[in-house]
Amino acid sequence: MGCMYLIIKVLVSAFVIAGVSEVSKRSSFLGAALASLPLTSILALSWLYGETRDVQQVRSLSMGIFWMVLPSLIFFLTLNGTLKAGVRFVPALLLSCGVMSVSYALYVLLLKSWGIRLD
Repeated sequence: MGCMYLIIKVLVSAFVIAGVSEVSKRSSFLGAALASLPLTSILALSWLYGETRDVQQVRSLSMGIFWMVLPSLIFFLTLNGTLKAGVRFVPALLLSCGVMSVSYALYVLLLKSWGIRLD
């Protein structure tokens, strides 16, 4: 089951991402609506449960995702701002990833100071 299951996971995940990309070519609104759905999270939670049948691991991942959504939004704000300012796509994307990474690190420190522990 191991190798075949991995291939199925990769194919399903790839089709979801490709589907969002294709829909986005036709409608930015529909593409954004699909991309904003927690499709990656749903797939990851489903794969994790399917492989482990461990509800506690699924709960833990679910709460981790919940707490980490906020700093991920910084990516979209930074990308939009840099592109609007005329920065080319690749540098804007890289800068946005960097800003998001720093935001994640600071956010995790903030959560720890509040006593919220992410496993």
